[in-house]
Amino acid sequence: MKPSQIYKPSLALLTDFYELTMAQGYFAKGMQDTPAVFNMFFRKNPFGAGFTLACGLAAVTDFIENLHFDGEDIAFLRAQTDDRGEPLFSEPFLTYLADLKLSLDVDGIPEGTVVFPQEPLLRVRGPLAQAQLVETAILTLINYSSLVATKAAQVAAVAGGPVLEFGLRRAQGIDGGLSASYAAYVGGCAATSNTLAGRLFGIPVKGTHAHSWVLSFGSERDAFEAYSQVMPGNATLLVDTYNTLGGVRHAIEAGLALRERGGELAGIRLDSGDLAWLSKEARRLLDEAGFAKTKIVASNDLDVETIAALREQGARIDIWGVGTKLVTCYDQPALGGVYKLVAIQEPDGTWRTPIKTSEDPIKVTVPGVLAVRRFYDEHMVARADMIYEEGNEGSADEILDPATDLRRDYLDSTWTTRELAVPVFRAGVRVYNPPTATEARAAAAADLATFDESTRRRLNPHRYPAGLELGLYRRRSALIDAQIRRERRHSPAIKEG
Repeated sequence: MKPSQIYKPSLALLTDFYELTMAQGYFAKGMQDTPAVFNMFFRKNPFGAGFTLACGLAAVTDFIENLHFDGEDIAFLRAQTDDRGEPLFSEPFLTYLADLKLSLDVDGIPEGTVVFPQEPLLRVRGPLAQAQLVETAILTLINYSSLVATKAAQVAAVAGGPVLEFGLRRAQGIDGGLSASYAAYVGGCAATSNTLAGRLFGIPVKGTHAHSWVLSFGSERDAFEAYSQVMPGNATLLVDTYNTLGGVRHAIEAGLALRERGGELAGIRLDSGDLAWLSKEARRLLDEAGFAKTKIVASNDLDVETIAALREQGARIDIWGVGTKLVTCYDQPALGGVYKLVAIQEPDGTWRTPIKTSEDPIKVTVPGVLAVRRFYDEHMVARADMIYEEGNEGSADEILDPATDLRRDYLDSTWTTRELAVPVFRAGVRVYNPPTATEARAAAAADLATFDESTRRRLNPHRYPAGLELGLYRRRSALIDAQIRRERRHSPAIKEG
């Protein structure tokens, strides 16, 4: 099942209310069908990482394909009033919504692709009101999923072994839990405890027992024996209910009895205390008892830094259970992706490329119908990304960082290239078949492997060259200058010279 087939009923009202008030404004002014282009992008890699992992396109695809306003949606909107108590939305506009069939062209960067700031993860082209109405859903579906996938990729990179996503009980609601499980798997987790995510997305599910199982029996030894009897092929025992090393010894006793019945102790789980020291002692006890193949699983508020520190201390942990700090993206809870108008057709048929300016250079937009090309050297190592305007690629021999005005890299004409975005919709018809979660996870691993370790490393990552094609950079600079001059002409408080 695809990631957002849970969204088969329309979620047309999954939007900020101002998207609808603007749409009515466009409709009232006869602008609803004005051709326009929007780009969705982010401005900064999260978590101090040197990259971001794109995720959420499959959910966006299903959302757009199934978007429609049903009778209950229209009735709700009809009941909304303005400050005078008058109907907020006109009947002609409500009829427009009820009859709406999207005719958008959408291009997007697939799940599991490594991306960088300012690159358009999604480009939406079509009637202005339609492109406006899908903004909020696009942002919520891509921002959070990309954030979790990036965090999961960081965790998987430092773990040195399988990572299990255990975050459902701490996630921000049901939808947050499902989205997190999917994105964490794409980012590199091996399995999830979220059973519904397993059914919906085809993700492997894992789990054994909690402290309540142990407390339900008269002794820890009885609890372990009972569990290994009823789950002989899934016997990973949680050993820290009373005393961790005592629990390891009881697990060994249960494992010996299980072995006599033809089974094998799969693992033990540590969930508290000094995980580095306890894992070493547990490994010693297990090995001395003949359980060298029994895995040690660790949990307890683990994150990238904690796992890295445990490994540096020589912890003997084989499998990592990561929950709260992964699914909540504890150290940075939002990606901050935005959706900006970058081109609009004038009544005379010419195209205008509006630009948003700001005192903060990172918030100045890049106008135009944009695409991204990745350059690979002869060893298929990713060397640079170039954001360019379709139909106006220039010499493509140099890229510049839009945030710092610095030249990032010269591009070698012998390098091979790849266009990152794929067509998703054409005139409202889906032309893209999103990958399964397993396929997206494999794509993410393969794409990450094409980048030098300096870009992927946890601390002080190398700033990968991703910037604007030289001609686009110059045109953007000219638009900024022109916008500043216009503002000065229309502001009597600002004088030239």
